[in-house]
Amino acid sequence: MSTFNLIIVSAEDKIFEGAVKSIQATGMEGELGILAGHTPLLTAIKPGIIKLTKENGTEEVIYVSGGFLEVQPNIVTVLADVAIRGSELDQERILAAKKKAEENIVAKSSDLNHEMLTAKLSKELAKLRAYELTEKLVKNKR
Repeated sequence: MSTFNLIIVSAEDKIFEGAVKSIQATGMEGELGILAGHTPLLTAIKPGIIKLTKENGTEEVIYVSGGFLEVQPNIVTVLADVAIRGSELDQERILAAKKKAEENIVAKSSDLNHEMLTAKLSKELAKLRAYELTEKLVKNKR
């Protein structure tokens, strides 16, 4: 199987750079699967996870807060405000932030910031999913 270069950059740091076989992400229009030779593409991506399969076959999960994904002939670039490796996520912190977001939604159900509060909850749920997928991948390696 052919590979391509993937670069994932946050506002603060380069999170990943290397050869991969494939990536999966969630675009604004739905799920995206990118393999070598994919048609050039520029799309916004939703907050969620990017699952990548490295050249050696191992998988990694990275949480992104949204951003843009660009596919060029031999390189795919992901630009995100926030990008965190699944292995660096803290489950307790995520669960506390999720609980607080849920409480804020209930307390301010008629507030004009309802969309902002539900977006915050969505991001925490995506982080939790990234954490859980990373844990599952680690268990499968054992």
